[in-house]
Amino acid sequence: MKKTFPSESQPQQSSTLWQKATASFSLMLLGGGIALGGHYIINSPQRIVASTPIKEITQNKRQQTSSEVAIVPQNFVTQVVNNVGPAVVRINASRTVETQIPEAFQDPLFRNFFGSQIPSMPDRQIQRGAGSGFIVSSDGLILTNAHVVDGAESVTVTLKDGRTIDGEVMGKDNLTDMAVVKIEAEDLPIVEFGDSEALQIGEWAIAIGNPLGLDNTVTTGIVSATGRNSMQIGVGDKRIDFIQTDAAINPGNSGGPLLNSQGEVIGINTAIIRNAQGLGFAIPINAARDVAEQLIANGKVEHSFLGVRMTNITPELKEQLKTQYNLEVDADRGVLIVDVLPNSPAAKAGLKQGDIISAIEEQDVSLPKEVQKIVEKTRAGENLDLAIIRQNQTIDLGVEVGVLPNS
Repeated sequence: MKKTFPSESQPQQSSTLWQKATASFSLMLLGGGIALGGHYIINSPQRIVASTPIKEITQNKRQQTSSEVAIVPQNFVTQVVNNVGPAVVRINASRTVETQIPEAFQDPLFRNFFGSQIPSMPDRQIQRGAGSGFIVSSDGLILTNAHVVDGAESVTVTLKDGRTIDGEVMGKDNLTDMAVVKIEAEDLPIVEFGDSEALQIGEWAIAIGNPLGLDNTVTTGIVSATGRNSMQIGVGDKRIDFIQTDAAINPGNSGGPLLNSQGEVIGINTAIIRNAQGLGFAIPINAARDVAEQLIANGKVEHSFLGVRMTNITPELKEQLKTQYNLEVDADRGVLIVDVLPNSPAAKAGLKQGDIISAIEEQDVSLPKEVQKIVEKTRAGENLDLAIIRQNQTIDLGVEVGVLPNS
C-alpha cells in the first residue's frame, strides 16, 4: 500500500484555524474578566486603593475653593469689608456704680415688718458695656465714642484676630462724643480717611461694628442727609453736626466706622433715635479728626465760647415776641440772642438779650449753627467782629472768644 503524507497547505490551514480559535477564546476570557471586574468594582467601591486618599483630595479641593472665595470679592461691599474689617475692634469697658436701693427698703418700719425677706443688695456693682472702634495708627491709636468709655475704670480691646489687649483712654470729649484709646501693639491694620465735606446725598454708606454683642456685623445703606444739628436729632448737649444714614446702627455699633464705597472712613457711628426705623447718625470724620488730634496732644479739647443762647428769626417767632413780650422785631434775617450768660465773653463785650446778630467778620448769618461754626473755628483769645441790630439800629461790637467752662 502506498503511504500518503499530507500536503504543505494542510498544516498551514490547520495552524490558521487554531490561531483564530485561540484568539476568539482569549477575547471571550478578556471580556468575561472585564465584566466580572466591573461588577466587583461597582458592588465593592470601598476596596479601591487610590494613590492619593479621597479625604485628602476633598480637603485640598475645599481649601482651594475657600481661598478662591477670599481672594475674589463678590461685590464692592465684600471688598470694603475685606480691606477694613481687620481694623475694626470691640471695646469693653467696666465701671463701678452705686446700687440704687429703693427708699422704702431703707425705712426702719418697712425693715421691721418684712425682716429677712428684704433682698440683700451690695452697695456697689460692676457695670460692663461694649462698643466699637477702629484703628488709625499701626502702633495702636483707636477712635471711638466718649460714651463707650465714659467713667470706665478698665478698658480692653478685642482685635479681629482674637487678641484682647488692655487699653488706656488718652482723652475724651463729651461735647462731641469723641474719645481716643491707646493699646500697646505694633504693625496693626489701619483705616483710610475720606472727606466728609465732599459727601453727596444718596451715596453708599457701610457700617461695621459689634451691635448687641455680635462681632464684625456689616450693614449697608446710603447717606440720607448731612449737617443734621444736635437739636434736630434730640442730643442738644452735643456741639457737632451729624451725618444721617439708613444703614442699620444698633447699640454696640457706637464708635465703629461709617465707610464709603471705596472703604474710606467718612464718619463715626454714634447715635440712634429710639423707636425710629432707618435713622442712624455719625460724626463727620473731618470734625472727628480735629477733635482726636487735640485729645492725643492734650488729653482734652478746648471749645471756643461766646456765652449766648440763640434762635433764628421766623414770622412765628416775631409774632410770639410781639404778643407775649411786646417786643417789635423788624429784621427778617439774622440770629436773635435769647439770653446772655453772666460773666461770659458776650456779656463782657456788651451784647444784650434781644440783639440780632446780622453778620460776623462781614459774613451774613441767619442760623444759630452758622454762628456756632464760626465761633468753633476761632481760637480762644482771638477777636470776632459782630454786626448787631439793636432797636432797629446797626452797631459793631468786638468780642474776645473765650473757652467753654467744663461745667
